[in-house]
Amino acid sequence: MSDALNRIETMPLGIVLERRRSASPWAEWAWHPVSVIPGAPPVEGAWRLLREGEGWAQFHAATLPLELFRTDTEGYKLNLSQEPPRLWVVLRADEGGESGAVVPFVVTASAHECEGYQVSGAEIVETVPMPDEVIALLRDFTEQHHVDVPFVKRERKRHFPKGE
Repeated sequence: MSDALNRIETMPLGIVLERRRSASPWAEWAWHPVSVIPGAPPVEGAWRLLREGEGWAQFHAATLPLELFRTDTEGYKLNLSQEPPRLWVVLRADEGGESGAVVPFVVTASAHECEGYQVSGAEIVETVPMPDEVIALLRDFTEQHHVDVPFVKRERKRHFPKGE
């Protein structure tokens, strides 16, 4: 079954990135996701400055779809069991931007999906708090679509057939 058939729900989430002065001699700025904005409109052109202070600024950097799949309800259940539930934001280096800058690439609520990005080493994966409206959507989706699959231990194949 294709992902398009398994995808049931989507919600646009605005990704808020914070830029802080870096203490590192190799990078002027450190970038980190700090929150999401449920239902945010698309970012057209330049990032939108939300707030700033001494040595830091927060930007609405992108709006990405949070996609929920029937086949990943186990990962959502695991996330909802954590205190607090989190969203994982996947960032990639901004090849055309300033040194050290990043671009939001994916946002997910699945503990299993984020793991694939974490082990690749090509992306940066960080968590942000999950807003209440996303928790409610995720909980409803999981309750509606989750099917427990019993664990079945596979039988080991014998190295030598019986009688030898």
